[in-house]
Amino acid sequence: MAIAPNAFLAGGPSDLPERIVPIVPSGPDIKIPHRGGYEHFRPTVRTKETAVGTLPIYEWFERTKVAE
Repeated sequence: MAIAPNAFLAGGPSDLPERIVPIVPSGPDIKIPHRGGYEHFRPTVRTKETAVGTLPIYEWFERTKVAE
């Protein structure tokens, strides 16, 4: 199967609502709003077989808070 325009998110909070998310072409990282902040994921060279195809794995690397 071909690489899909989605990513599989590895690591980070266990209560993320989705682990398969669209890849937004605005930059190399994916930023997910979650619990008053953002979870940040970076691309890896790994892939994962999922129900929607072979997806690139993005791994969690930090959390930032939303400025108040």
